[in-house]
Amino acid sequence: MVRWVLVFGLVVAGATYSNEAVAEDNPGIAVARDLPEPPGAQFVPGATNVVPATAAPASDIKAKTEARTTAEAEAAVAGTYTCPGFSSVDDATPLSYIMQDYYAWGGFKAYKVGNGSGNINWKLNPYGNPSWYMWFHSLRWLGQGIVAASQGDANAIARVTTIVSDWVIDNPYSWKGNVGAWESTMHRTNVIICTRQAVLTGLKVTTLPARYQWLDKALLDHAAFLVYNWSGAWNHGTDESIALFGVGCTLNRADYKTLAQQRLASGITTAIDSQGSTNEQSTAYAQFNYSLWGRAVDVLRACGADPGTTITTRRALMANWLALATNSLGNLHQIGDSEVVRTAPIAGTPLEYAGSLGATGIAPTQRVGLYSAGYVFGRSGWGTSATFADQTSYSIRYGPGRQLHGHSDHMSLTYTARGRDIVIDGGHTGYQNDTWRTWAKSPFAHSAMTTPLSADGYPATKLTRYALNSTSDFYEFSDTPGTGISRVRATLVVRNPDLVVTLDRGSAKTAQQFQTLWHLPSDQQATVYSRTTALAMRPGEDTRTILFQVPYRQALPRGAILLKQAQTQPIQGWHYPTITTRRSAPTLMFARAGTTASILSFIAPVRATGAVTYSTRWSGTTYVVDMSVAGVRTSIGIAAGGSLVRLA
Repeated sequence: MVRWVLVFGLVVAGATYSNEAVAEDNPGIAVARDLPEPPGAQFVPGATNVVPATAAPASDIKAKTEARTTAEAEAAVAGTYTCPGFSSVDDATPLSYIMQDYYAWGGFKAYKVGNGSGNINWKLNPYGNPSWYMWFHSLRWLGQGIVAASQGDANAIARVTTIVSDWVIDNPYSWKGNVGAWESTMHRTNVIICTRQAVLTGLKVTTLPARYQWLDKALLDHAAFLVYNWSGAWNHGTDESIALFGVGCTLNRADYKTLAQQRLASGITTAIDSQGSTNEQSTAYAQFNYSLWGRAVDVLRACGADPGTTITTRRALMANWLALATNSLGNLHQIGDSEVVRTAPIAGTPLEYAGSLGATGIAPTQRVGLYSAGYVFGRSGWGTSATFADQTSYSIRYGPGRQLHGHSDHMSLTYTARGRDIVIDGGHTGYQNDTWRTWAKSPFAHSAMTTPLSADGYPATKLTRYALNSTSDFYEFSDTPGTGISRVRATLVVRNPDLVVTLDRGSAKTAQQFQTLWHLPSDQQATVYSRTTALAMRPGEDTRTILFQVPYRQALPRGAILLKQAQTQPIQGWHYPTITTRRSAPTLMFARAGTTASILSFIAPVRATGAVTYSTRWSGTTYVVDMSVAGVRTSIGIAAGGSLVRLA
């Protein structure tokens, strides 16, 4: 089967793409290239699922009042809206499956959802998975059938239109009571547009035949739903606005186009802030939003609207944000509802160098990024194509309380060194409402100090001070994670030797458990050797991580280090690299109990035979830890006020 490929807002290094549709060998409808869309359902049943726009709207997204060229004048009148594609939802459902009413997605076994003649049971959810169900109602799984229909396959035209018509009949307006049908409205709107285009192209006609006029009625119903149900300033609201604009372009409805433009103008300045940060608290969704707003620009231009410059400016800022959010392995730091995702090497942006691991593009000049939305991204350097993976990189979360795709991950650290993950995040489980999702979003799936006897207060966390130097970076954060509890974390990231030091201090009005958690990669085996020290290493590898704690203003109790792995009651010691993959992974717990805690942690990735030795002393009011890390000497000072500094 052949698709025409149209690229929107995404140019990958090493290939040259234009906004021209190119027939690979058999004509059909043009289909936009898939965007890096996270794979799961996002709506929460019973919630509003609306994100208000909080920033002043852009003022430069509007209809073109003066066409500069004849081509622009023609586009402003006629306009085009390219089929936006199916976001890989259709990949596992070939035409042969569609002809038998089978649907497959997400690694689940293909399931027969109809009677074999296109009469579908839209209430099915055999795997109890909200994402499976949402994509089922999106109709995106029909993608390969739609493409075949556009190439003149009469059987494909008949089956695809039968299934789409069956959805329309079985799910009359308004379908808001069905959260899967509601959430997928903008995707289904686009699928109906693609189906309409496929009918016209497949039948080689320019006017929709009478027997297919129901497609336009379905589009009007979907447009009405989108008019009255805008999700606001996040990816859903952007997708909805693009789809509404698409209906306006397809059916020549200026009112739909105008409202869509107004909503895009309202959403852009909140969805991507003035520093380039996402408001969704997820690196994967940041990358998706970067591409989605690029698509918005191209869609507006193609149907006679002026996208202005605000979107382009904010996307440029986000490209830099995403480059800094790229770790030394070429992946985005796994933050919030993010799978382990490769950084896309977008040509001509800082992402080209970051996403290609230094193979192409120009290295960014910025080594550390601090963002008021709550992100710190840092690295030892950008290296070259030969040394990119030899750098260290880290992320730290703080800022506003949890929202959208965020987790309770404030003060949490991720860290890479020596060409591998050293400290990780617990990952992303998907959106099924179960205990695994609860754990993944909780403080206990992240590398920070937790207080398990108190309820999560979803605190806002302040960056209280920081200092960036040539051989170390220091940050201090503070918040109140629960009622009557205060928490302060000082973090020092050292280069040559590679080393992370944290000082966690907690106090509470009533006795608490204070647990600093260190989530380690699933390919490593961890062993606790004493109250002070644990080791983690992948068998046969030339890197091991030495994790230890030094008593500071508090003696180490029995059980000061505990290893948790593959636990289910309570859940601990797991990693989700994808929403469908759960792996056992060691988690080290540095534990205290009482009304106060002082936990001084050291994380040293070294060669397999490398060792760490240290001694302590006081120098006035500064506590000094003199160390040798794999033969490299350094000294770390802890000042009376709790700040960390590299002394040598």
